[in-house]
Amino acid sequence: IADLANESDPGQNVVEIRPNSRQSTWLLADRIHKPLRAADLSDSNAVLYIKDFEDDEEKVVPRGDWSFARETDNGVVPSDQHIYLKGGFQPGKYYQVVYSTKDSPVVGAGLLALRDTTAFLKYDSGQFMPYMGRLDHAIGYGTSQTGRMLRHFLFLGLNIDEAGRKVFDGLLPHVAGGRVGAFNHRYAQPSNQSYPSFGHLFPFADTSLRDPLTGKMDGLFTRLNKSKSTPKVIYTNSSSEYWRGDCSLIHTDPAGQVDIEIDKNSRVYHFAGTQHGAGSLPQSHDPAQEDALGLYPYNVVDYSPLLRAAFVNLEKWITEGVAPPPSKHPRIKDKTAVTRDAVLATFDQFPDQVTPARSKLWVIRTIDLGNHCEIGVGSYPPREGESYNCLVSAVDEDGNEVAGIHLPDISRPVASHSGWNVRDPGTGSPDQQVPMLGFSRWFANTKADRDALGDPRLSINERYQNRDNYADLVRADAEKLVSDGYLLESDVEIVVCNAMERYNAVARKHAAG
Repeated sequence: IADLANESDPGQNVVEIRPNSRQSTWLLADRIHKPLRAADLSDSNAVLYIKDFEDDEEKVVPRGDWSFARETDNGVVPSDQHIYLKGGFQPGKYYQVVYSTKDSPVVGAGLLALRDTTAFLKYDSGQFMPYMGRLDHAIGYGTSQTGRMLRHFLFLGLNIDEAGRKVFDGLLPHVAGGRVGAFNHRYAQPSNQSYPSFGHLFPFADTSLRDPLTGKMDGLFTRLNKSKSTPKVIYTNSSSEYWRGDCSLIHTDPAGQVDIEIDKNSRVYHFAGTQHGAGSLPQSHDPAQEDALGLYPYNVVDYSPLLRAAFVNLEKWITEGVAPPPSKHPRIKDKTAVTRDAVLATFDQFPDQVTPARSKLWVIRTIDLGNHCEIGVGSYPPREGESYNCLVSAVDEDGNEVAGIHLPDISRPVASHSGWNVRDPGTGSPDQQVPMLGFSRWFANTKADRDALGDPRLSINERYQNRDNYADLVRADAEKLVSDGYLLESDVEIVVCNAMERYNAVARKHAAG
């Protein structure tokens, strides 16, 4: 990191603010990061922008309406760690403050630390820890933000140490979608998610492809293939990563027009009908991260058994040369990869169903971060261009996804399970998606019940003879997952029990009225 004091233009920092309740004061940090302090509290070049939704045009908030300050019991006091807005930040809006900071945390070195620590443990630990012995293989696993870090690690070609040795034999980036992250640029805050910045840049897929929107040619494996250090990689994603706009780009061309051939060293698995975090019972409807709240109780499908199988398959691929089962995800060729409009049209037919405004769905666009983007210095707000095509799994008449790996919750459903949800009206903008949350909406118990509700989805009694019949169907589907390689034999009972718990939950719900 260069000495900012000796630079004529050290660049500016940006912090995104996404309130779910009205607040007058906000920490100068993305989510829970250490605040990046304002260099000058009276900085006339600092700008606060507001957008009505994620992909909206920015509008400037008058400088007289806000300040680097915080509200206290003794009034509003200056603060280089906070921003204060008269009247408060409105829930459901998107704010971005662009300003000069006196802090520059070292972030890119973390990627090198990951490489060098792993290489040490794999090759050199015996010098200092002879009792440990040598590691035969190294596998990296990361969820969400750390999954995006692993994708960034791949893109930068870092899977080879300074001695020319391969570092990771395998990687499993989970629920990372098609993005990299805010891990290798000035003023980076890794928790940045929706704001269009370095983590949203092309490329998205392993294969080296031409981006028709920018003209660039690149892929996550491009540098690794040149150094012959490409690991085995299994990508696992929920439906939520597709609905945020980027996940389909890991297995389509950048224009989203054709399927691409998955690299021989990769597998891509979509866990159908799931949300970002594994679901569970009892069904939750509590505020989530940053007090985000969905309108509907959250998705209950627990994809953990599929994730365990993916990890074991990765290990066998590395240690025994046993290839894992084929990639399983939405495809353009068989029309299981479709636009979000097509899916929402199905949900619009369900009673009391609210769907997001089509014009406010999240997208990924080309972005121009300024003349110094290549050396990790951004210019904000970025100039956004054309949007990449976002595709999601097609759904059946119940709203359940037809593509991907189907747990019995999806193949023998007792509810409609989604990877998207809408914001609760109490948090503002009820026509917009809430990040990372899906929902499960139970079927009616009998035909009379669904007729009374005007629900087109078949009732439980119309689908299944009785509880024993349902258990038999669920077990058969679980055993089929085992034979196909997507589930461990040891997890069959867990999967069957999970499905039966959801069946029982419907019965309890109707018994309670």
